[in-house]
Amino acid sequence: MIKTVNLCKSFGSLQVLKGINLTVAEGEKLVIIGPSGSGKSTLIRCMNGLEEPTSGEVYIDGQLLPHKNKTQLVRRTSAMVFQQFNLYPHMTVLQNLTLAPIKLQHVPKKDAEERAMRYLERVGLADKANAHPPQLSGGQKQRVAIARALASQQKIILFDEPTSALDPEMVQEVLDVMIGLSKENITMVVVTHEMGFARQVADRVIFVDGGVIVEEGTPEHFFENPTEERTKAFLSKIIR
Repeated sequence: MIKTVNLCKSFGSLQVLKGINLTVAEGEKLVIIGPSGSGKSTLIRCMNGLEEPTSGEVYIDGQLLPHKNKTQLVRRTSAMVFQQFNLYPHMTVLQNLTLAPIKLQHVPKKDAEERAMRYLERVGLADKANAHPPQLSGGQKQRVAIARALASQQKIILFDEPTSALDPEMVQEVLDVMIGLSKENITMVVVTHEMGFARQVADRVIFVDGGVIVEEGTPEHFFENPTEERTKAFLSKIIR
């Protein structure tokens, strides 16, 4: 579903990604971990066309992501859940979920609303359909953001540190929704620091540092028998 070939990204003189070669299979749950500044968020943003690669290629569902006019291909295949929710505060929750299906996919309003309510119910927030985002807690906002991604009915959902902006007591309610999603045939790429989630959900874990993939493997390999010293040092600091 996703393939990067020698993907490089620089911001001025700072090279953030240094030749990333990665393939994500249909239905795979890939978790990306690494220290701050390692390039993991830039990698996932390149997958969604939000960042322009300096060089290299990104393929989505077998199609090369073009440097121009990429929006249509990206929006037709993937949805993204951000750290900061990115909900429209002046719109109701229901309106946030129906905007893209109506405007971009030309779904009739009634059908879009029925779809939106189905996914709001799934994340436990059907009773908040007419609320506005400022009336919600952080955890509720992120669950709405996940419902919005689901309402787009795309094959791929990308998560960029979806719990990093939440208070600790709100993290689990979001992770529970994501754990439920992981049991479906949705391709998920998740940048996260939640190691318990990675252990439970991931088919594969990759560790990114310094703009390169340092190590990858199953959760069992990664957390119980990593081979690279850099990986061992990172894990020793975050797993107590």
